[in-house]
Amino acid sequence: MITYIIVCPLVFIAGFVDAIAGGGGLISLPAYMISGIPVHFAIGTNKMSSCMGTIIATCRYAKNGYIKLKLGICSAVCALIGSPLGALISLKIEDFYFKILMLFILPITAFYVLHKHNLEDNKQETSMNYKTYITCMLIAFFLGIYDGFYGPGTGTFLLLLLTSIANLSMNTSAGITKAINLSSNVASLVTFIINAKVFLVLGLVAGLFSIAGNYIGSGYFTKSGSKIVRPVIIIVLTIFFIKILVEILSKQL
Repeated sequence: MITYIIVCPLVFIAGFVDAIAGGGGLISLPAYMISGIPVHFAIGTNKMSSCMGTIIATCRYAKNGYIKLKLGICSAVCALIGSPLGALISLKIEDFYFKILMLFILPITAFYVLHKHNLEDNKQETSMNYKTYITCMLIAFFLGIYDGFYGPGTGTFLLLLLTSIANLSMNTSAGITKAINLSSNVASLVTFIINAKVFLVLGLVAGLFSIAGNYIGSGYFTKSGSKIVRPVIIIVLTIFFIKILVEILSKQL
């Protein structure tokens, strides 16, 4: 019961944050780990709840016309290829070494979150051509690998890269991000389920909270909404970083 009390409210907040500006995994994955769930089970179970919530957000973005169908499908297919590769790599790494790796990943993630100025840019993208498609597909593939391997911050990275490198508008970037995130989450979730690394009941219950958070958050896709996300992510990142550092030091001692 304590696990549910810790996880479910934070997963709701993560869904809300993720629907607005990505990065919800920075809140939801630490929630699972703070509750005492082993790393690989935390990642797998987080994929389940994230999938449920992302489906809702993706549908709302599609309904509002933010997802360019052809570009979304091409990018999603590349993410489907990359995500299982990342998940398989993740399953080969022991918990201790995974935590050490996260000590490097988390500060880098925080840096990007603090400097993601492009997420507040409402510019209009230039006309789409084959370069746009190739760029988006490459971004989807490599961040699909990252999402399957670790996950948190994927949505934020996607928004940043799609606006800055692919030159998509904020609205289109948000829509394509949801399409990529959904396909990547589904592919990596299947990999974790096959390897028996998912707590199904907890994932389903937390998924209901993720659905609620994503539904509400996708309705607040505004510039002011993005400003709310930044401090929440940084606070959770800091707590998570300190927790992992303490665990590593205590094990060494």
